[in-house]
Amino acid sequence: MAEQLGLQWVAGKQGGRRTLSSETIQKPTLALIGHLNFIHPNRVQVLGCAEMDYLRSLNGTSLIDAIRHLFSAELAAIVIANGETVPIALLDAAEASQTPLFTSPLPGPILMSHLGHYLTQELAETDSVHGVFLEVLGLGVLLKGDAGVGKSELALELITRGHRLIADDVVELKHVAPETLEGACPPLIRDFLEVRGLGVLNIRYLFGETAVKQQKNLKLIVELVRPQEIGEVGLNRLDMVASTEPILGVAIPKVRVPVAAGRNLAVLVEVAVRNHILKSRGINPVEQFIRRQQAAIDGNS
Repeated sequence: MAEQLGLQWVAGKQGGRRTLSSETIQKPTLALIGHLNFIHPNRVQVLGCAEMDYLRSLNGTSLIDAIRHLFSAELAAIVIANGETVPIALLDAAEASQTPLFTSPLPGPILMSHLGHYLTQELAETDSVHGVFLEVLGLGVLLKGDAGVGKSELALELITRGHRLIADDVVELKHVAPETLEGACPPLIRDFLEVRGLGVLNIRYLFGETAVKQQKNLKLIVELVRPQEIGEVGLNRLDMVASTEPILGVAIPKVRVPVAAGRNLAVLVEVAVRNHILKSRGINPVEQFIRRQQAAIDGNS
């Protein structure tokens, strides 16, 4: 990250252990002229051309007061954009308050965009779930189920049909945005899939680069269940009420697929994904069927 942004740590190295409590990046122009409500603690402050020009226009007491306003909150760090020259007074204040002070050659808007994305990833709420995470028809799908139900075998068949493996066994999820979970694989087990009877397989080497993917947003959960565990009552044949599973406060749509001899589970998963995509576009086959049935009843009455 430091190399990508061209960051140079020029002052306040004693404050290297400061913590961030928010991914928000601030550009506090108004704070420099006394509006303290625009400075919040434990955040990264970016100073661009406008802020540096304003500081250079000050001298004596005015400059000291402006810098005191800037450092009045417990800032996590300050980053000066556009490769601007750092005033001595700002360097001294950073050293005195032990606030990390960086410079970057990037323009302010680009710097804020990159920092915001990076901090969103690093500070996101996380959780780990058990299952196999794949990209099926461009959609992030998590296969869940009891041990021995056939998740890995199903995943292998889906991979042979052109879909992509993201994670097996352990799926790391991050709450990166409202109603958005991003799933990835721990580096230690990336590209590997364990299948009973075959052992551990390296999917990248077996099927090529296009068979694996680094991360994907989770959009659908497919739970494999044994029929005797749910019975006819547990199966929602018309799917009138969409089933969901909460993860990190996000309700993820879920489909329960009974596992039985002779069922082509790979096809069922593909169709479940296609059906989910249709529903997300406002096309609901169950509602269409009910309307057609009601129209037939009304026509015969």
